[in-house]
Amino acid sequence: MRIIVRYLTSEVLRTSAFVFTALSTLFALFDLMNELDSLGKGAYSFWRILFYVLLSVPGHLYELLPVAALIGTLVALSRLVESSEFTIILVSGLSMRRIAGYLMLIGLLFTVLTFVFGEIVAPVSDRYAEQMKLKATKALVAQSFRSGLWVRDDHNFINVREVTPNSNLRDINVYTFDDQFRLLRIYRAAKGTFLHDNVWRLSGIDETKFTPAGIQVAHYPGTEWRSVLTPAIMNVLLIAPEKMATFDLWAYIEHLHANHQPAKRYEIALWSKLVYPFAAPVMILLALPFAYHRPRVGSVSTRVFAGIMLGLGYHLFNRLFAYIGLLNDWSPILSVILPTLIFLALGIFLLLRLESA
Repeated sequence: MRIIVRYLTSEVLRTSAFVFTALSTLFALFDLMNELDSLGKGAYSFWRILFYVLLSVPGHLYELLPVAALIGTLVALSRLVESSEFTIILVSGLSMRRIAGYLMLIGLLFTVLTFVFGEIVAPVSDRYAEQMKLKATKALVAQSFRSGLWVRDDHNFINVREVTPNSNLRDINVYTFDDQFRLLRIYRAAKGTFLHDNVWRLSGIDETKFTPAGIQVAHYPGTEWRSVLTPAIMNVLLIAPEKMATFDLWAYIEHLHANHQPAKRYEIALWSKLVYPFAAPVMILLALPFAYHRPRVGSVSTRVFAGIMLGLGYHLFNRLFAYIGLLNDWSPILSVILPTLIFLALGIFLLLRLESA
């Protein structure tokens, strides 16, 4: 029995690794074609583009692992069915349920790999890739926002017009209000450099105070400034919430909650990071009834195509429910886990139907 399980595991892992390599290469090619539009901007050379594409690969690996597991399992099981090896495995004493259990254990290995790429490798590589590109093209992190970056810090509303790739700030405006939201002070600084903890070094400062006695204006060459704003928060601008590490998402959500700001999108991204790795066992469970057909109707290519459509359908459902949950103010965990539960129920239903056929 152990020999059969080892053989089944090796076939699934080998085929999944091949599909995984093919898909990641295809996505890297798409990235390369997309980045060629920026070739020649500043110091963004062809070799820097290749380096950027290479750094973007771990992020794609995180997204592709469940799909690769689905297609790889489909191909492996379809081949075993076509060669009648799967029938021999069933005759040897393994039931469909036990095979499904072993396959889901293999899926847990993909779950671990997805966690590793999603929490350790991809966030670091994606952030470094964006920083490298911004430095090479001499672009600004917040240049796409018409009024810059806005952050609330208790009674202070901070506006930063420009954020450089190394997290330096330019053209900083701090608006301080009292409990009745009356403007007390406007604090302007030409440049800000992070020192340590939550402390910045500001230079070129103009301060305007609004008092009952009148308006007071002062100028300072430089001073230290303590703020909730940190380079960690600046990193939120570099990569999408879906590509951030769980700890970074949690810290930023806490910051938003502390300042009474909406955090629904980041909460959905956080729960997605926790739930998505478990999509691999569900995808592998779905592959079993699609791959095995007693009448042997349909070729391997047809089943692989069905698997690709199934994987794309899962991704579309994930995105759709996330957007619907965001628009309708659903619970973040419900918006994220519902598609996975639907596909899990579909897999169990198809497996039970296959057993009763």
